[in-house]
Amino acid sequence: MGRPRVARLDRERIAEAALELVDRDGDFRMPDLARHLNVQVSSIYHHAKGRAAVVELVRHRVVREIDGSSFERLPWDEALSEWARSYRAAFSRHPTAIRLLATETVRDPGSLSVYHSAAAGLRDAGFPDDHIMAVITAAENFLLGAALDAAAPEVMIEADATTADDPLTRALAAAPRGPERAEQAFELGLAALLAGFRALLQDRGAVRR
Repeated sequence: MGRPRVARLDRERIAEAALELVDRDGDFRMPDLARHLNVQVSSIYHHAKGRAAVVELVRHRVVREIDGSSFERLPWDEALSEWARSYRAAFSRHPTAIRLLATETVRDPGSLSVYHSAAAGLRDAGFPDDHIMAVITAAENFLLGAALDAAAPEVMIEADATTADDPLTRALAAAPRGPERAEQAFELGLAALLAGFRALLQDRGAVRR
């Protein structure tokens, strides 16, 4: 029959297929991925050298939706806010991928570009080198939690009132319902995070707008 004119596999197709499995199951095994693609495992290895390489393809597929261009055109705090919103949106579309990607080392150049833009913007703003990764990691920790919360049930806590003036009962009654619950928490958390980072710069006397 000869060789097909169009290759059956490429890195993009492998990434999409693996992400489909991760979205469904939270993880993937190479034999399952091969079956999902209707190929042999060895065929995948022609494009990705092992499972870790496929994980990096999945990561790149998710994080390519994160926009780091704001650091080139906005003050650092506005840029970080835009970066954070696109970060949360990207992972909230694939919440089951969070555990997998958060426990694997980032090596892919395409994925690293997300961190390059943030690191450059923070350094230009005056953050010291020994704080930049801590700032990014602190932001990521919040954003990954916020992405999970965006995919959580609309009502996360149900409690029987012990008294009419029970603080938790009053707080739950006053809180928004539906998607607004997660949005309120995200906006409040992001504002607090940015305020803390601004204070860090002010304490060092290194604010450069």
